[in-house]
Amino acid sequence: MNKASPPFPLISNAQDLAQEVQTVLKPLHQKEGQELTALLNAPHIQALLLAHDKVAEQEMQLEPITDERVYESIGQYGGETVKIVRIEKARDIPLGATVRNEMDSVIISRIVKGGAAEKSGLLHEGDEVLEINGIEIRGKDVNEVFDLLSDMHGTLTFVLIPSQQIKPPPAKETVIHVKAHFDYDPSDDPYVPCRELGLSFQKGDILHVISQEDPNWWQAYREGDEDNQPLAGLVPGKSFQQQREAMKQTIEEDKEPEKSGKLWCAKKNKKKRKKVLYNANKNDDYDNEEILTYEEMSLYHQPANRKRPIILIGPQNCGQNELRQRLMNKEKDRFASAVPHTTRSRRDHEVAGRDYHFVSRQAFEADIAAGKFIEHGEFEKNLYGTSIDAVRQVINSGKICLLSLRTQSLKTLRNSDLKPYIIFIAPPSQERLRALLAKEGKNPKPEELREIIEKTREMEQNNGHYFDTAIVNSDLDKAYQELLRLINKLDTEPQWVPSTWLR
Repeated sequence: MNKASPPFPLISNAQDLAQEVQTVLKPLHQKEGQELTALLNAPHIQALLLAHDKVAEQEMQLEPITDERVYESIGQYGGETVKIVRIEKARDIPLGATVRNEMDSVIISRIVKGGAAEKSGLLHEGDEVLEINGIEIRGKDVNEVFDLLSDMHGTLTFVLIPSQQIKPPPAKETVIHVKAHFDYDPSDDPYVPCRELGLSFQKGDILHVISQEDPNWWQAYREGDEDNQPLAGLVPGKSFQQQREAMKQTIEEDKEPEKSGKLWCAKKNKKKRKKVLYNANKNDDYDNEEILTYEEMSLYHQPANRKRPIILIGPQNCGQNELRQRLMNKEKDRFASAVPHTTRSRRDHEVAGRDYHFVSRQAFEADIAAGKFIEHGEFEKNLYGTSIDAVRQVINSGKICLLSLRTQSLKTLRNSDLKPYIIFIAPPSQERLRALLAKEGKNPKPEELREIIEKTREMEQNNGHYFDTAIVNSDLDKAYQELLRLINKLDTEPQWVPSTWLR
């Protein structure tokens, strides 16, 4: 441990202090200086100054416990085999190990990657901790041990009973990269083994999982934190998170609506609204029972001759159609739309393959059954739809395919081989949205604005795991520039995509 530098020259003992005082008092009257020197040399003053020296020295550096004291203390453990290890621990940084209670014993249950415990190689899972810096640990609760360790730094001396379990050397684990589909705050999780080691993250964050040795608690870094945070954090394992989310849903469903609180009621009602919404569309295959936790991801750089299709999603009156049209008008050589299919008759001015693909109803319905459409619908007894092949034709031409779709189409699109880049166009605040619509000559009612905001929340909650990014459209010109920046970035930077796309 490095000694702290004092703001003044260190005076190691009372004699030095007296000499220093004499030097300082030279300008004073000689008799006064002699009297003060005599006072400083008095026995009781010398004892006081000596005590001050000791306290000051301890404040600057806590000396590690001596070997003699350790050897004296281990005699109380009788014939048990013990080992003594010393580890350097930085101030305010966790040691990187978790413990559990087994009766009165405190056992090391986990060594976290990147921490002082792992780097030392001296602590192992299954070791029993008897003492830390001379403080007896047996009989203490794990929370007491946590509080004790959090206040310690410098050289820590552990007295341990080594684990009797012979573990094979750990296999080198492959790092996997996952996208989180839920928010996590370890301070709100009563099950996390050590809240200080828990890693908080938000929906959409990329996590680099470096250890799944404990299936319930993975060790991971958040994207961008690896250099600033050498110690890995604990996050819930996929199966563990799925199990407790399933349990929450079971408890929620068992609640009687009239007896449940507002929170439970709100959640129940949201589920009902979602079910009605999606059942209304026969093409939808959304799985209400799917529990979203993590999705394995890989980096992908789009080839120069095969651009990813850009999908704009958002509630009505939020600007996605205007943004799409502006891109099409300003950069016609770069962007194109997929030519839709229809069962209606061709009009005189229309060209087959340019305006529509004109097909029979029988052929259209066969393609629906074969899953060839991203989305489709019926209008005035005619079928209309956008096919996967139509999008692929634009990609093969070297252009960027632009689509505005309904959220119900996203699962089909994402399960295709098209590798879409999905951008959610979100509205600003209710007041700002009112002002934007007023510019377009629209005068929406307050309930219509509330419906747009509610629809936004619903889309994010039910389909947010499909979105690659989002743009809040508070100004159409700024939103257009941001959209263009995101599209251009696909050419220059690799992006995280589902690993299944690259297999």
